[in-house]
Amino acid sequence: MADVNRGNRPLSPHLSIYRPQMTSISSIFVRITGTGLLVGALLVVWWFLSAATSPEYFAVADGVITSWFGDLIMALSVWALWYHALGGLRHIYWDTGRGLEIEFAEKLGLVMIVLSVVLTVLTLLIV
Repeated sequence: MADVNRGNRPLSPHLSIYRPQMTSISSIFVRITGTGLLVGALLVVWWFLSAATSPEYFAVADGVITSWFGDLIMALSVWALWYHALGGLRHIYWDTGRGLEIEFAEKLGLVMIVLSVVLTVLTLLIV
């Protein structure tokens, strides 16, 4: 028999009651940072290729990578690298069957955010 109320029921989970969880948000950011790392990598590859091409072309690429915009991209790339690496370590830890409780998994997400920022600041201060 057909379900006559099918059109009246909300989708599950419905947008009005759904609250994004720390685990899903941190997992999405791991994917975003992995993709975003390509921007910094392409900028570095362009810099190396320009060094192999000519001094004039290298001056252009070096000017871009040492500008405020290049510094911003490199700093964000350092953060993305730390965040992505910590996300990988978190997944390795989960693969052992530990840390899967909701409260602990949410704490791991917060630790990833805080630790990635701290490690980024330390990296930028040292370098």
